[in-house]
Amino acid sequence: MTKQRSIAEARNTLPQLIREAESGESIELTRRGESVAVLVGRRQYERLTGNARRFSEALDEFRREIDVAALQIDPDEIFGGVRDQDP
Repeated sequence: MTKQRSIAEARNTLPQLIREAESGESIELTRRGESVAVLVGRRQYERLTGNARRFSEALDEFRREIDVAALQIDPDEIFGGVRDQDP
């Protein structure tokens, strides 16, 4: 869960907030009650801004590595209860 702190409070407790961010906690910073920034640790920042593949690239790789036809998956059996029924 994200903690919420005012910028004024953050000025007074910055070392503690940095330790919390380093341990994986996110701290939302506010000004006059409005969210303006989020303090996160370096690992989380790198995860969020890293060189993530596009979905289409990951899907192409999946299709190259997995023989979907061999899985014998019936989409109607899997998704039948969640799909809209034809009128």
